[in-house]
Amino acid sequence: MSFILTAVLVLGLTGLVLGLVLYAVSRKFKVETDPRVGQITELLPGANCGGCGFPGCAAFAEACVKSDSMEGLKCSVCKSEVMQQIAAITGHAVEVGVEKVAVVRCAGSCDNRPGLRVYDGAKSCAAAALMNGGATGCFFGCLGCGDCVKACKFDAIKMDPETGLPVVDQDKCTACGACAKACPRNVIELRNKNKLDRRVYVSCVNKDKGPVAKKACAVACIGCGKCVKICPFEAITLENNLAYIDFEKCRLCRKCVDECPQHTILAVNFPPKKVVAPAEPKAEETPQAPVEPAPMPENTVEQQKAE
Repeated sequence: MSFILTAVLVLGLTGLVLGLVLYAVSRKFKVETDPRVGQITELLPGANCGGCGFPGCAAFAEACVKSDSMEGLKCSVCKSEVMQQIAAITGHAVEVGVEKVAVVRCAGSCDNRPGLRVYDGAKSCAAAALMNGGATGCFFGCLGCGDCVKACKFDAIKMDPETGLPVVDQDKCTACGACAKACPRNVIELRNKNKLDRRVYVSCVNKDKGPVAKKACAVACIGCGKCVKICPFEAITLENNLAYIDFEKCRLCRKCVDECPQHTILAVNFPPKKVVAPAEPKAEETPQAPVEPAPMPENTVEQQKAE
């Protein structure tokens, strides 16, 4: 019995001593935390997506407090109202940035880009890119394994089983950039939402020469340069056999969409163009023959002579 009591007392005293030591260490090495960090962290979504450039929401909040200004600090998930509240806590002004959305720059669906081989490797775009480049003849387009879907923490991107391409839900997309980072082919890009969420972009990243690109995909950019010539705002450039539309310069006139022979340039969220029916040709007026006066009755002629 005494042995059990001795063991209990020893364990109790050991725990008490260790507790006092931990308390003393915590007091000595205590790190003072700015209360504003906690206030900002509560405003943040807590997704820890890394779209802000920091490893997590807590790190972003700490950077906001320590920084002398809000320049370069932006949570892509937060709305402008939340960023204004964060700026009010830090005492700095914040610039309201342009909202962006993820865009899939590949239209190589199963119909447009036929398969040439069977890929039996790991269901990963990163693995497929390292192996044989996927199952099609295009070594630039989407691999279709869904790495972007796995990277998205907001359920904003899904794989379309019919086309084999990812589809972005623009209402859920927060432009965190996780899907763009996960894509080994750099097919996904963040672009401005613009008014009414309208966008015009080249849905191709193939840099092969025209005949090679067209053989691999029916809607590939062939680098003809027609879109560059017709753009009145100099928003389109042609480099490495591939056209690119600068969304900062583009005015959404859609002239390039109609000019592209490959139908590679897409216009999203635009109403259908009105088709003006050709005017019907006017019927030629046939000249009317002069009307001759009707002959007068004989009795009337005789009566006029008598008068």
